[in-house]
Amino acid sequence: PAAAEEWTVYEVVGWRLRSSESAMVVHSRPPDARWFGAAPELYADRRGPGVDELIERIDKAARAYPYGAEYRAWPGPNSNTFTAWIARAVPELKVDLPATAIGKDYLGSSIVGAAPSGSGYQLSLAGVLGLAVSGVDGVEFNVLGLNFGASANGVKLPMVGRIGSSSS
Repeated sequence: PAAAEEWTVYEVVGWRLRSSESAMVVHSRPPDARWFGAAPELYADRRGPGVDELIERIDKAARAYPYGAEYRAWPGPNSNTFTAWIARAVPELKVDLPATAIGKDYLGSSIVGAAPSGSGYQLSLAGVLGLAVSGVDGVEFNVLGLNFGASANGVKLPMVGRIGSSSS
């Protein structure tokens, strides 16, 4: 939020289930800190009037995440499922997750839902087979958790990610 002295970070890490009831943890740390050595990737950047309301909605969505007590690397729910959950809850972020985000298509027991960005539509069979269509995500096919697609930001390929411009 505007007057905050540090960032609130929401993480979903599967190994936390060995010692906790939830894979999700909320804590504070400096902005843009590395995560196990990996540099952060920016998927959305919103500033100015109304941003505090978006932050409140992100916090509310994170705390309502329904899969905190379970974690599966494939096909989900996992950390990418969590990120897509937030993006679906706050579609104004216009997050276009990369094709490499295995688990973003996991909808739990639902077959139809919003595309990972929160706009458009998605058909998904347990995150293993599906189709997503939206103005943000473009058109994506999910086969065994691997995403192939195209959007205004480029072509999406499994293991490669996006070829073209990035979105934010």
